[in-house]
Amino acid sequence: MKLQRRRKLVKYSDILDRPIRFNPFVFSRMFILWAILGLIGGIISGSYWVVLMFLTEVLGAYQGWLVIPVMAICGLLAGLIIYFIGDPGEMQLIVNNIRFNKGKLDPKNNPSMILSSLLCVASGGSLGPEAPLVQVTGSTGSWLGKIFRLKGEELRSLSIAGMASGFTALFGAPLGGSLFALEILHHKHAVEYYQAIIPALVASGFSYIVFALIVHLGLGPAWHLPAYEMATVFDFGWAVFFAVIATFVGWCFIFCTKFFKNLFGKLKTPIYVNTLIGGLLLGTIAFYLPITRYFSHFEINELLTDDLTMEFLAAVLIFKIIAIAITVTSGWRGGFIIPLFFCGTALGLLIHSIFPSISLSLTIVSCMAAINACVTRTPMSTTILLATLTGFTYFIPILFASLTGYFLAPRIPFISAQMEEEELKKTKKKFRNNPE
Repeated sequence: MKLQRRRKLVKYSDILDRPIRFNPFVFSRMFILWAILGLIGGIISGSYWVVLMFLTEVLGAYQGWLVIPVMAICGLLAGLIIYFIGDPGEMQLIVNNIRFNKGKLDPKNNPSMILSSLLCVASGGSLGPEAPLVQVTGSTGSWLGKIFRLKGEELRSLSIAGMASGFTALFGAPLGGSLFALEILHHKHAVEYYQAIIPALVASGFSYIVFALIVHLGLGPAWHLPAYEMATVFDFGWAVFFAVIATFVGWCFIFCTKFFKNLFGKLKTPIYVNTLIGGLLLGTIAFYLPITRYFSHFEINELLTDDLTMEFLAAVLIFKIIAIAITVTSGWRGGFIIPLFFCGTALGLLIHSIFPSISLSLTIVSCMAAINACVTRTPMSTTILLATLTGFTYFIPILFASLTGYFLAPRIPFISAQMEEEELKKTKKKFRNNPE
């Protein structure tokens, strides 16, 4: 009797341990978790955007020479926030934590990131809100995973899904945002995180809906390019040709950033001094070239609609690159993807004035794709993002341009955390032995 009773107890406990299978679909409890994360990400992104637009309107009222002290003061305040509340880090830290820290993103510095980035972006810094949103929503995914005691790849996937929800909300491209969250980690190893693509897509979809409801986002493209019809098969050749030129500009941006990084590194001053200096320099550039102010989400359409001379376009391109480099290296917080798209637009307009017979849309999109792929090493997501943001429905020319920018990019990535682990160790060792 005792043996039979034990067998029954073992049988019943085994049944109780099994999940109750009442759902005949792929739908599972994890779907609900991804959806909740997307809803939270959409609320965070929408609230951030509303506050950002309000601050931008308030600070944007200061024009002329007043832009210089306003940006300097905002830079100082942002630096003080980072100095006293905590350094939230940059995209390098996010990539490293996803790759080498089991996907754990610490949310403790989110207040510092939110406050400092709002000041930096709203006052006119040449960095956008995509990087702060990615960090905040990605760490929210980690926090949610810890609450539900997720570990391993499930936790990493939830962090990546959070990143995708923040990126998607801003760009309005769920597929592009999801791929970007995987590809920014390391293009060669995007497949390594491929199991996170479904969580990222689900979270992105819900985030996009919430964000669109909050900010009344439309479904059309953000930047209005002229309609494009492929004339000949040689359009692919033109796309590659323009991409080569744009990749050269991408190299110039990388070298310009390294120059200012060394310059600010030699100052050996607290971060709030660097952000103050950065604000003064950025304010001066914005005083002489107002179109270079801000992260360029709205200024791209301004470039497309205004009739600008070649000299002015060249000046805008050069000083926008300098402005982005100063913003990145002086401690200001934000992302550089949209500003790089602005540089691609200015370059495309400049090239089109030399080759007026070639489609303007093809020229601009090729330049935008190549510059971004060269710097961020994200050819797949760049292709989809640009098709969504510009309404350019011919994917293949954009893909050709993106791949050209990717394969002609510097061997050492601009985001150093994208390097192979062994190469990263060698580079750090070489730098320690020879700092110069």
